[in-house]
Amino acid sequence: MTSIWKETGFVDNDPWVIETDERKSGEGETPVLALATFLERVEESNEGGFGVLIAPADDVTKLAPYLDRIALVALVFPAFSDGRAFSHASILRGRLGYTGEMRAVGDILIDPIPLMLRSGFDSFAVTNEVARRRLAEGQLPGIADHYQPAARVTIAPGGYSWRRTSRTAG
Repeated sequence: MTSIWKETGFVDNDPWVIETDERKSGEGETPVLALATFLERVEESNEGGFGVLIAPADDVTKLAPYLDRIALVALVFPAFSDGRAFSHASILRGRLGYTGEMRAVGDILIDPIPLMLRSGFDSFAVTNEVARRRLAEGQLPGIADHYQPAARVTIAPGGYSWRRTSRTAG
C-alpha cells in the first residue's frame, strides 16, 4: 500500500497515478507520465497540469521549456542507496526555478525524508511500513544544523563568517 505524505500529514484521495503498461489513470485521476511520453504529449497540445516521472538516468533539464505547464514532478529513488533524485531536485529548484509540487517515489525510508524536505520535496509516496507508522506518529528525524545551503528557507544562526551553518526553521 502506498500512502502520500506531506508535512501537514497523510493525503486522502491523491489524484496522481504513475502510468505504466498495467496501470492507467481513470476518472478523477491525473496521470504522471514518463519523461519521453510527457515530451511527446506536451508538444501535441497547449494544456497544462501535467505530472512527470523522472527516472534516475533522465535528463531533468529537458523539462525547462515546460515548467509552467507541470503541476507535479515525481522523482524516483529506486533504492535507498541511489541518491540521483537529490541532484534532480537541486537542479529543478535551484537552477531551473521550478515551484510546483515535487514528489519522492520509490524506496522512501524515514531517515532521508528531512534531507529530501531540505532539497525541495513537497510530498512522498511512502510504502515502507516503518516509515508510514513513524510519519503517522509525527516522529520525523532530523539534524538542526547544516553546512550546506538548501532549497528551503533556513534561519542563519549568526557567528563566524567562515562557518556556513544554518538552522532549520521550525
